[in-house]
This record gives sequence, C-alpha cells and structure tokens, in this order.
Amino acid sequence: MSHRSAGTGPARGVLPAPEADASGDAAELLSAREGDLAAFNRVVLRHQDAVYALAYRFLGERQAAEDAAQEAFLRAYRSLARFRGGSARSWLLAIVANVARDELRRRRRRPELPLEPDRDDAPARAEPVDQGPTPEEQLLSDSGRQELRAALEAALATLPDAWRMTVLLADVHGLPHAEVARATGVAQGTVKSRLSRARGRLRDLLGGPREPDAASGRLEGWR
Repeated sequence: MSHRSAGTGPARGVLPAPEADASGDAAELLSAREGDLAAFNRVVLRHQDAVYALAYRFLGERQAAEDAAQEAFLRAYRSLARFRGGSARSWLLAIVANVARDELRRRRRRPELPLEPDRDDAPARAEPVDQGPTPEEQLLSDSGRQELRAALEAALATLPDAWRMTVLLADVHGLPHAEVARATGVAQGTVKSRLSRARGRLRDLLGGPREPDAASGRLEGWR
C-alpha cells in the first residue's frame, strides 16, 4: 500500500485542481475486493495527492495530514466489501474527510472562535480584511495568482470546520452537492446553505465582492 512521505505535500498557497476519476478505478477496486492488492495500490497512487491535500487543508499540519491520509487508505482497504462502484475518487475523499474530522475532534487543539455563530441559519457578517489590491487586479500576474491563493488559504482557515470541509470538497475538489452531502452526512440543502454562507464569508475576508463562477457557483481563484 502506498502513502506519502513526510514533507512531500503541496506547498501552502497552492490549491489542487479537481482531478477526473481515472478510467478503470472502479474496476480496480472491485478487483481489489477479490484480493488484488496491486490493483488497490494503483488506485492509491492515482489519488494520494488529492487525499493528502484535503487532509492537509482541513487539519493545517503536514504530519497530521500524513497520518490522516494513511489512515484513510487503511480504512478504504478494510471497507472494500462496501464499495459498490462509482467514483473511487469521491469515495476516498469522503473517507479522508471523516478521518480528518475525527482527528480534529479528538485533539481539540484548535478551539473555534468564529466571527459569527456556527449555525447554518444564523445571520452573518464578517469585517473585511484589507488585502490591498483586489483579486481581479492580482490575477493580472502570476505573482498575483499566488497572492490570491495565499489569501484564500488564510481566509479558508478561519471558517468553522463544517463550512471549511464543505468548501474543500465542493470548490477545491469539485464534488457535486450530492457527493458532498454523502461525504459530510448532511442533506443537500444543508450543503448548499453552508456553501453559500462560506463563500459569503470568504468574500468578506478577501476585502471586496467576488462573483461566483456563472456555471458552478464556485468562487474564482481556487486554481
């Protein structure tokens, strides 16, 4: 079984683009159910970066992300009998999302001090943070893109845990609402509410209005 080495994760400020589910993943996982460990390891190699990235951006520490990714793949291997086909990538991301949430709850190392009540239906408004040039101006150069990603990372870290995981799954990893709902164990309506409120918070923290992508509703600048 393959896993990442310590220190090989993505640099802070770089958000991974969604990856298409590799052709044959589901077939290889079904083969792994019959004892083909090599097939499972091939799936791990394809998706370990995405699994690690989700854990890293949720937990904020490389070693914690390493451990969470490793645990997620172990859980996935032990759960092969419950895999019934579909997107292997979404399945693995759902598993590491649960592992990361379990780890954060266990450690309680970062008590949340939200800028507003951590409720999906509570009125909200955060004070804008002065980020200098607008995101649109920053995007005119490569250095601007890096600065925008760094600003997004910093703003993302301030979100309540449930909102942060929802944004990571939907806006960073590109999972549809139905899969985010399955991964987080809430209704699709709650997913949409959390996304709307999290995106609004991020716009506030980035110091100005940012329009969602017309097709997806996602905030621009994640990639």
